[in-house]
Amino acid sequence: MILETAEFVVTDGPAFEAAVREARPLFQASPGCLGLSLHRVIEDPARYRLLVRWERLEDHTEGFRGSEAFGRWRALVSPFFAAARS
Repeated sequence: MILETAEFVVTDGPAFEAAVREARPLFQASPGCLGLSLHRVIEDPARYRLLVRWERLEDHTEGFRGSEAFGRWRALVSPFFAAARS
């Protein structure tokens, strides 16, 4: 199993959380995705960590990132980015 971690600083936490909920099926339908969870950083409420579990690295790097679903995911969440993700 591979654990992808992404950190986001956002301008509107509740709207970002709603966008991630809307995008969840995009991940779930992607081959090799074992699940995802979103966590708000308690010390910095504008910061979130997204954890996505994949069966193999290629399921993330070649499968999801190369898919139409990835573009839809970015379109849903990127309007709320305050800073580049890490």
